[in-house]
Amino acid sequence: MQVKPSIRGLKPYQPGKTPEEVREELGLERVVKLASNENPYGASPAVSEAVAEALAHVAVYPDGAARALRKETAARIGVREDQLLFGNGSDEVILILCRAVLEPGDNIVTAWPTFPQYRHNALIEGAEIKEVPLQDGFHDLDAMAEEVDSSTKIVFVCNPNNPSGTHTGAEKFRAFMNQIPKDVIVVSDEAYHEYVDTEDYPDTLSMIDEYPNLLVLRTFSKAYGIASLRVGYGVGKEALIAAVEPGREPFNTNSAAQAGALAALKDSRFLADCVKSNSAEKRKFEQFCEENQFHYYPSQANFILMSVDLPGGDVFNHLQRKGFIVRNGEALGFPQHVRITFGRPEDNDRIREELLALRQEEASVD
Repeated sequence: MQVKPSIRGLKPYQPGKTPEEVREELGLERVVKLASNENPYGASPAVSEAVAEALAHVAVYPDGAARALRKETAARIGVREDQLLFGNGSDEVILILCRAVLEPGDNIVTAWPTFPQYRHNALIEGAEIKEVPLQDGFHDLDAMAEEVDSSTKIVFVCNPNNPSGTHTGAEKFRAFMNQIPKDVIVVSDEAYHEYVDTEDYPDTLSMIDEYPNLLVLRTFSKAYGIASLRVGYGVGKEALIAAVEPGREPFNTNSAAQAGALAALKDSRFLADCVKSNSAEKRKFEQFCEENQFHYYPSQANFILMSVDLPGGDVFNHLQRKGFIVRNGEALGFPQHVRITFGRPEDNDRIREELLALRQEEASVD
């Protein structure tokens, strides 16, 4: 069986082990998953009610235009309804964009390490990938701008960046936009936007009229807590959205997903409580790292990329034996680190205790 050359050798996404698998494999009573940057507090109670109501009408096709969700989202973020492109998660918006724009001979510019789906989807379309190494965990925007040439069609900026959690400030982002040709699309991927608590984060939505080549990505998978429903969206000038939307499948967001996202969006109190808790837990982790001289990257997301001066695989395996699933930094481009999603306070306390115990154990062996 033949597939197109651009997809040969590419590996499909490899999900980590589920808590159920780890419990069975290691004989544990309780396993906490802190690997996928999910909201540990779940979703608004209103979501399950909305989803249940939607499931009563499973014989009917979903609204292909996501009209109710589109109207509410546009009102909440202050844009026009035709500036929105909805996807099966923001991952699919990336896919749609790459499908609509890229051809063999084109290239994209991105940082590395960063969210790998930029690279993956561009490769499928036959495009070249220009990756600029992070500088101390941050995007090197000047170096990225220098990589843009006449064949560049898209530049991806993950802000805050996954897996480092670092952010690009407003002044640097605007200076970067001024360096990019107007016919090159700049994607500001803001999957963790709701968690940001720094004052210098760029207000990209207000910049769209000034920069018609800017596309902002947002998602309901993180702070809103509905990752399993898969809803994300892009925001841009009407002309940009209209140009790429033919690459979208007609019914790409299902009825339950649209209803759940709408309910989540309306419960602003639940979102605010989750964000407040996340900021508090983030500060505890940062203080923990500073007190114990553990390296970490300053995060504006709901996770921390940190090191206990041991290979990421060793830390990953130790924590998994203790009932915690985290992300091994060796697979993320940070071999001495692990990425830990902020969980509930009691789980965060336990995982910090385990990290200290591991370091003490290693010190006694030495």
